[in-house]
Amino acid sequence: MKNNKVCSIIFDLGGVLIDWNPDYVFLDVFKGNVHKMNWFYKNICTVNWNENQDAGYPISRATEEKVIEFPEYEKLIRMYYDRWDEMLKDPIPGTLDILKKLVLSKKYKIYALTNWSSETFPKALKKFEFLKWFDGIIVSGEEKTRKPYRKIYEITINRFNLEPNKTLFIDDNISNIEAAKKLFINSIHFKSPKQLIKDLKNMSIL
Repeated sequence: MKNNKVCSIIFDLGGVLIDWNPDYVFLDVFKGNVHKMNWFYKNICTVNWNENQDAGYPISRATEEKVIEFPEYEKLIRMYYDRWDEMLKDPIPGTLDILKKLVLSKKYKIYALTNWSSETFPKALKKFEFLKWFDGIIVSGEEKTRKPYRKIYEITINRFNLEPNKTLFIDDNISNIEAAKKLFINSIHFKSPKQLIKDLKNMSIL
């Protein structure tokens, strides 16, 4: 697919540019037992629970409510945010190289749209110098909503005066991609830096 009209590119952060994964803590905690770890994610500290904090729910309140619900797992529940820094690793090198090329080309406005708690995002800003490269960043926790809800895409479009059909969105979550497409935003489902390079070349962006 050729596309010579893209003027703005929006990157997701976690899973695309930044390696964040609770496995870095809990795989060790569960002594390598992936089955037990996944059971914990599915039943106690679930994806939906974490995403609620990404949408602006206070971490302390979420933690206390979860402890009341599952008191026998208190230590593990508190560990989720107490050891959050250990879940935040390095930039994903291949994607970072792509971002750098796009920024240096000065052909596009470059933005980030991330599902991230407003309480923990300052740690990312301190850790990753490349976050200063963006022309703007939308953090879900600051907006009190998150992907894939329509509202956060509309906030992004309006705040940066974007034209959806001249905007490209890159995200590793297919639900987020499908939501963007409903607003006529060009989208790439990120799977690897190598695949992203291929897709960007097909769109005559790289």
